[in-house]
Amino acid sequence: MGISIDKASRKEFIFLSMILMLVSLFTSRFLLSVSFILFLFLTCFHKEFLEQLHSFITNPFLVGISLLFFIPFATWFWTEDKTMWVRFVRIKLPLLLFPLAFAGKWQLSPRQWRWIAYTFLAFVFVGSCWSLWQYFQNIHLFHEQYLKAKLIPTPLENDHVRFSLLVALAIVCLVLLMKQDVSKTRRLLGAILLVFFIAFLHVLSARTGLIAFYIFVLFVIVYLTLKSKQLKWVIGLSILIVGLPVAAWFLFPSFQNRLRYNRYDLSNAKENKYVPGSNDGKRILSLKAGWNVLQQHPFGVGGDVVDKTYEWYDANVPAMNEEEKLFPSSEPLMYAGFAGWIGLLLFTAAMLLSFFEPVKNDYFFWFTLNALMAFSFLFDIGLEAQFGVFIYAFIVLWWWKWLGRPETNIRSYNFSI
Repeated sequence: MGISIDKASRKEFIFLSMILMLVSLFTSRFLLSVSFILFLFLTCFHKEFLEQLHSFITNPFLVGISLLFFIPFATWFWTEDKTMWVRFVRIKLPLLLFPLAFAGKWQLSPRQWRWIAYTFLAFVFVGSCWSLWQYFQNIHLFHEQYLKAKLIPTPLENDHVRFSLLVALAIVCLVLLMKQDVSKTRRLLGAILLVFFIAFLHVLSARTGLIAFYIFVLFVIVYLTLKSKQLKWVIGLSILIVGLPVAAWFLFPSFQNRLRYNRYDLSNAKENKYVPGSNDGKRILSLKAGWNVLQQHPFGVGGDVVDKTYEWYDANVPAMNEEEKLFPSSEPLMYAGFAGWIGLLLFTAAMLLSFFEPVKNDYFFWFTLNALMAFSFLFDIGLEAQFGVFIYAFIVLWWWKWLGRPETNIRSYNFSI
């Protein structure tokens, strides 16, 4: 005797579980885990799971994402610190399970995909408003803190890097929706929200989100130049990409103070001068440490990458406080630390495979999404944290289904447990 779920009901439950995951991202780690498990149950527990497994292992794009899990997983054999190895593997487990879940032939309706996008935009908007409310509560204090590498509070437990990336991705998502929508009213509302997100990125002044936004604008300029040949838009966006930072310097004191601090911090880093509490200085040192680990261990050190990195700090920066020591602040270097040059090559291959995955609709936005994700990993370790793993795997695979080939994914399973 089993529990049968028909095609329509199952599709609705999958849709609701995806909405719940997005809500949980901004509200509760525990609820995020619960909603993720629910999503896996709905997408993987059915009679034709073996067919779904075959679809997973025969799709290079899905296998590429799972490689980001298997690379550190395989390093158990040469890892001494098994506790740290378990930590890395546990955090990266969704990089295996999400592709498996999305490999199923289930497909949501265009309306449901749009509602997932609307939910994403709504929570990024509410989160941005919450940050601005915190900012305006004590605006002068925050302006002073921006001269000391401290930013305004953000959702995701004050994770400025990943929340700013979410805002940049929300801008890309919003432009995609505006392109697809024929309603003038919704396009106008979208334009207002677009201006808000751009302004917020400059107030927050977290570099990952800001640079991702400007990369997107640059991509749009190149796209319009090569494809549409719409000269007025090319000129307008070219003026924007140059003039917007200048305007932000005069309009937003937080942006101005952030640039002043970055200039000061980088000047110390160029002189190899360690200053406690620095931001760029610590990151540059962490990159040097990660590069040293790769040079000393060309086949990697597995889960011991943290210990080896800290050993470099102790030998080369003895005055550095223990709490200021960072992992190598770059995912390519982290994977090089796990598995050496082979790990670095496999990580690069996993990133590149997504660009060759054919999607039916709006390839430009698919390319942009993956380019911004890959960029975010160059100087950040998003795949070493729960939020970062979820943001990468969920959003990329959501867009893959959304922009993919509906005619090949229309079949759903009736399943019993």
